[in-house]
Amino acid sequence: MNVRGTVAAGYEPVREVFTKLVEEGRETGAALSIWTAGREVVRLNGGWSDVARSRPWTDETLVTTYSTSKPFAALTALAAVAGGALELDEPVGRYWTEFSRAGKENTTLRQILTHRSGLPAFPPETSGIDLLDDAALRRSLADATPEFEPGTGLAEQALTHGHLLDGVLRAATGRSLGEIYTEQVRPALGIDAWFGVPEPELGRVAELELGIDGTTDELVAEVAPTYRRALALPAGALDPARLNTPAWQRSVFGASGLHASATALAGFYAELTSPDGPVARLLGPELHADFLGAQVCGHDEVVGTTVRWTLGPFRTDAFLGLGGFGGSAAWWSLRHGHAVGYVTRRLHDHGRIAEVAAVLGDDLRLEVTCD
Repeated sequence: MNVRGTVAAGYEPVREVFTKLVEEGRETGAALSIWTAGREVVRLNGGWSDVARSRPWTDETLVTTYSTSKPFAALTALAAVAGGALELDEPVGRYWTEFSRAGKENTTLRQILTHRSGLPAFPPETSGIDLLDDAALRRSLADATPEFEPGTGLAEQALTHGHLLDGVLRAATGRSLGEIYTEQVRPALGIDAWFGVPEPELGRVAELELGIDGTTDELVAEVAPTYRRALALPAGALDPARLNTPAWQRSVFGASGLHASATALAGFYAELTSPDGPVARLLGPELHADFLGAQVCGHDEVVGTTVRWTLGPFRTDAFLGLGGFGGSAAWWSLRHGHAVGYVTRRLHDHGRIAEVAAVLGDDLRLEVTCD
């Protein structure tokens, strides 16, 4: 499998690492983008975009990025806040009345955005609901009893995050998360990243495959054991056979369903902190600061360590960003002033991007010490 693309002078070690991953078969299809000082200094891709190994990966290839999606779903909710449709610190039951029950009456949008809703996993009753039955999944969350009093604990909403935000947005604005992202957020960002890939673009979407000879449950146990329960329902959310279908690719699943290229992700983070960038223009200075700044610090029961959440990505002393199950990731280096986007279709751990980060001098450890 050949590696294609360009690197600027000084980034040759990055090409060496990426080439090694592809040549050793640790990557069967992936792309890497790095931006600094407003320009893309690394654009590499390698391998194939399909299981049959008939379509080479290109710069235009899109792939499911799992939790790398979450900041984009959060940004969509904040765009509605910026527009005056809802407020961060009012109970969301003021809009989504069906949600205001079973101990969730005082849950706020800020608590949802910072993973303090007490709903890190879909309830057991969801076992009979189809992965793409959005309305039924939202109803299951509206009916659910939180695992802890909202605002008092911390647990990443691994698969529930997007449906919680979608429920609030539909009730407050009459528009879905997918509609607001497509009509307002994506045009403002100007990036090749989609919640619901349009039919004419489906030919660009890569097919996922497991990085082990085993099942998805075995993969979760190996690479993300603390997420096992949070990723269990709805059934099929990690199954390549389901996710490689046009039905999934065209759907909106806010917690994990963003389809993006490496260049799109890195380009987003390259401009994220700029006071004159597209995110700042979309949100205004106050919400932009909240999106970038740490909102909560504590032990996250799903992540399994002490983390800082902003209203979107993680924040440590070294980076601002988020990775997804299977290996995709994107971040802004607070220490070195560069942005990185990495996407892969071979689902395994984050060891591959950790090797790239090491060459760049980036520390991607999530664990922090709370002040």
